[in-house]
Amino acid sequence: MFTGVLVVNLRGKDKSRFVSNMFNRISGRYDLLNTIMTAGMHYSWRKKATKYLKKSETGMFLDVATGTGDFAFEILNQKIANKVVGLDFSVEMLNIGQIKSEKRNFDKKFVPVVADAHELPFSDNSFESITIGFGVRNFVDLSTALEELLRVLVPGGNLVILEIVKPEGKIMSRLFPLYFEKITPRIGSIFAGDREAYTYLPQSVSNFLTSTQLAVLMTKKGFKKPVVKKLAFGTVAIVVGQKNE
Repeated sequence: MFTGVLVVNLRGKDKSRFVSNMFNRISGRYDLLNTIMTAGMHYSWRKKATKYLKKSETGMFLDVATGTGDFAFEILNQKIANKVVGLDFSVEMLNIGQIKSEKRNFDKKFVPVVADAHELPFSDNSFESITIGFGVRNFVDLSTALEELLRVLVPGGNLVILEIVKPEGKIMSRLFPLYFEKITPRIGSIFAGDREAYTYLPQSVSNFLTSTQLAVLMTKKGFKKPVVKKLAFGTVAIVVGQKNE
């Protein structure tokens, strides 16, 4: 088994295997931990992110790294889309998402798919909008994944990313990593019984990008001038890019 200390050195298939196993392992406590660590704010962040989506009562949306489906359900709650494909490579997370969709009467509108964001099993121009909530940090090759997302998005469609990012600015760039690295593993150990998984979380943020850097990369990969909305003192961001029409 990989230890939390070694996670930062994982690349390629090793990282994919670790992340998949980790999310399968913590799936039963994932929703609870999200609520505890964000003081419940993750719900309002998703709601804010959906405001950047174009309403389509007949269209199909894609929610990548859907996990237990909360982003997809927010979209369906607001009747922005007719159906949402929830894609993830963790079977256990998707199983929980399927159960939640049935309880919400979304079982005919939420379509769970086990797949890899780097090799999407969809035709070009398949989705009117794509969302990713707290998932792009886990991609093995973000550039390749962005190319795939652009491919399956319809011309004029939006990619909306909600993510924990490296904060910019002298104060938060120093304080946030200290807090995150000290507190998160303890919370994971107490409430999920899995310190390793929640040691990976702050490490994944420290190895990720700022919201500005993410927007620049999206531009390089073909998305029109991305819009950045910072939340939680700049530790969380909504980054929106559009495919050229």
